[in-house]
Amino acid sequence: MAMNIEQARLNMVENQVRPWEVLDGRVLDVLGRVRREDFVAAEHRQLAFADLCLPLGHGEVMMKPVVEGRVLQALELLPSDRVLEIGTGSGFLTACLASLSAQVTSVDIHADFIAAATQRLQAAGIAHATLAVGEAVNEWQPDGLFDALVVTGAVHAIPPRWLTWLKPAARALVIRGQSPVQQATLLTHEGAGRYREETLFETDLPYLTHAEPLQRFVF
Repeated sequence: MAMNIEQARLNMVENQVRPWEVLDGRVLDVLGRVRREDFVAAEHRQLAFADLCLPLGHGEVMMKPVVEGRVLQALELLPSDRVLEIGTGSGFLTACLASLSAQVTSVDIHADFIAAATQRLQAAGIAHATLAVGEAVNEWQPDGLFDALVVTGAVHAIPPRWLTWLKPAARALVIRGQSPVQQATLLTHEGAGRYREETLFETDLPYLTHAEPLQRFVF
């Protein structure tokens, strides 16, 4: 039996995302407009709106819709904002970020992710997103500063270099901690190297490459 795409999309927004305390009208509108089914692998199309993390390859996953909604809401993006996304993945969150802001730079360590996401974003008519292949934990360096930063994989600890990429009053949403109980943390740059931290919710995502916890050896 064929899936009713539009009904499934509405159910995702109204029965999953909204009950998870996502009430920002702009965010709900974007999640209802961007075609999530076009950003998943063909074999997962029937699961595009399910309350699941969908596999992307390389051990990475696409975040649950409810997590995407909470992340987008927490960033409180303005139409004038410049956004940095670390971990392009499928490109779906990139498309949502671009729909809520002025410009998005997105970096991923996997070249095939970038190639596929570029095609998907072009097909969706998203023009103000710039994608790059790079290892953002230790090596890649962006051009300029950002109003918002979002990380789509987990880190055991936030690399200090990321915080130097934020403008005063910028927000950063990072999933950090020890799997299987990680915290979605919102950092707000208060100026002079000070950051206010707020824990929003718990989740569990694969770690970014080079951001895993150090292995402890038992003798």
